[in-house]
Amino acid sequence: MRRVYLDHNATTPMRKEVIDEMLPYFDRIYANPETLHSFGQEAAEALSAARRKVAKLINCASNEVYFTSGGSEANNMFIKGVAFRRLDKKGHIITSAIEHSAVLSVVRFLVDEFGFEATYIEPDRNGIISPTEFEKAIKHDSFIASIMYVNNEVGTIQPIEEMAKIAHEHNILFHSDTVQAFGKLPVDVGKLGVDAASASAHKFYGPKGVGFLYLRNGTRITPLIHGGGHERSRRAGTHNVPGIVGLAKALELGYAELEDEEKRLRRLSNLLVDKITDRIPDVYLNGDREKAVANTVSLSFRGVEGESVLLALDMKGIAVTTGSACASKSLKISHVLKAMKTEPILAAGTIRFSLGHQTTEDDINYTVDALAEIIPRLRKISAL
Repeated sequence: MRRVYLDHNATTPMRKEVIDEMLPYFDRIYANPETLHSFGQEAAEALSAARRKVAKLINCASNEVYFTSGGSEANNMFIKGVAFRRLDKKGHIITSAIEHSAVLSVVRFLVDEFGFEATYIEPDRNGIISPTEFEKAIKHDSFIASIMYVNNEVGTIQPIEEMAKIAHEHNILFHSDTVQAFGKLPVDVGKLGVDAASASAHKFYGPKGVGFLYLRNGTRITPLIHGGGHERSRRAGTHNVPGIVGLAKALELGYAELEDEEKRLRRLSNLLVDKITDRIPDVYLNGDREKAVANTVSLSFRGVEGESVLLALDMKGIAVTTGSACASKSLKISHVLKAMKTEPILAAGTIRFSLGHQTTEDDINYTVDALAEIIPRLRKISAL
């Protein structure tokens, strides 16, 4: 059976160049980088080189890069780390209603368990958070804000730079979950003006189980993981040297190819939308194609259940999702589409297509042909 993978926002395949870069650190340069002997110092130099590479790419100092187990840990590390320093006086947190669960769950935990307050800013119908609405959400005791750079479900790009500036005018720390931006946008933390940003390697063709937190120098947090003095005592735990080396290599490749890949994926994603809407009636685009990353397309098919479409496509060897992978086992309507005021019957029939390096025009044509057969058939038998 032909296999077409259109779920790159959930995870990406590791690139061969990344695997090759990692291999020596499994069986040849395998020592603990915290040890003082020459074996350990070889690993320590690889760790330092990876940190310098990441810092140069995202435009920050190397001691502002903290390696983690992924984006979820990086989000937790910063938001909880800042909040735990204020347990005596609490305060107000600002976020959006379309954040990934790795941010929303953290904020709700702080509200429910420790008595913090929070505002969840609603997006417009295209999935964009307004800087004006962001400023309206600020209270006298607001101390931290967390707004994602790129939405994982509809691909919309948020005006982070403007909101970070507003936050700083009110002495509020600004964090961005930039997990879905890396590999799709030239993330420059200096230009964005954020105090912290999260990343996960498996979203940009690196290994799973490794990511990083950019943390602006001078920003104080309480560590979540205590132990040794790893990561300048901000995050204890023996370093995943192969993973960190792979992360840096994947990020380097992504930045080098960013412009050409963006153009290629923009052409393919536009082709996907045009061909589907030309051949299938009652299909609606979620988000704003002009203000979204090139690889992500969210379409709602009226009169069908998204899960049925997903399974029917899977039987033809095509991988998509009904929303974010983290919520794909739930039959609830996506919280992102709900916040965007999407009609419930449309939200129920939503499919996210996320393209990647190996996606070809033939893959697009094969997927469109499959949908042109599947959707009419499912509409005939659907309760919707």
